[in-house]
Amino acid sequence: MISSILWLIFGLLLLIKGADWLVDGASSLAKKFNVSDLAIGLTIVAFGTSAPELVVNVMSSIQGHHEIVFANIIGSNNFNLLVILGISGLITPLVVQSSTVWKEIPLSLFAAILLYILANDFWAADSFSVSRFDGFIFLTLFVSFLYYVYKQLSSDPSEVPSESKTYSQLKIWGFIIVGLAGLVIGGRLVVNNAIEIATALEVSEKIIGLTIIAAGTSLPELATSIVAATRKNVDIAVGNIIGSNIFNIFLILGISSLVNPIQYNPSFNSELYLLAAGTLFLFIAMFTGEKKKLDRWEAGVLLVIFIGYTIFLISNGL
Repeated sequence: MISSILWLIFGLLLLIKGADWLVDGASSLAKKFNVSDLAIGLTIVAFGTSAPELVVNVMSSIQGHHEIVFANIIGSNNFNLLVILGISGLITPLVVQSSTVWKEIPLSLFAAILLYILANDFWAADSFSVSRFDGFIFLTLFVSFLYYVYKQLSSDPSEVPSESKTYSQLKIWGFIIVGLAGLVIGGRLVVNNAIEIATALEVSEKIIGLTIIAAGTSLPELATSIVAATRKNVDIAVGNIIGSNIFNIFLILGISSLVNPIQYNPSFNSELYLLAAGTLFLFIAMFTGEKKKLDRWEAGVLLVIFIGYTIFLISNGL
């Protein structure tokens, strides 16, 4: 089992580095074709931070490991919300933009509620799944969200990240090819070794997905938000997390269910309740104490909730 753990860690590192290489190559290629920073930021860079979750989910969907699909999405969102925002908020109180408070946080809550409704199929008895049609709904909402972000950023170009570098043609294609290879190989290593670990420990794929895989695929968001918080770039710290949670449900689950309809285990409802409650807590926190601000004690509450949840999850799963 130790070899499986080491291969899993290597797979996660390969996923994350592969996403970095792909973003570097694709951004530089787009620059050569005079694509704007706005378009690059909305497509290539946004895809890069979500690429680990996307690759793991598509491979899990193809192989029929449906519990890993949902565990990765819901687990990553809970990790983002409770751990990453919690740590970032302890580093520095997080002042949140009005658009994030009134639009993006409610949209993130709506995404979680919509997933709950579609996955439980309340109108079809004993049918728990996310169908291809459900996936189409998610992707349609994702395109709408992307358009909203485009309109918002185009009205304030200063918010658009402009870090794309310029490389030679050989380096560009080298980054793209090696990055894609890293994503594919890393994704296979993560999925296959996670299954082996779950079998060896005699725990469900759900437990492994909600803990190790979810935390591992959220490492890009963790790094980005902590660096942003230490530099007092709180807009990036909060926007990165809320945007990622919306991406995960609308884009990644949408694509995963189009690849293969995904059977849903109703036991994931408790994790969706936690996600909805955590998002609602974040929204309410914007109106307690200093307005539109996540104070340190509120960030601490988020972390305590996650620690308690993880202890409960592992104690009941082992």
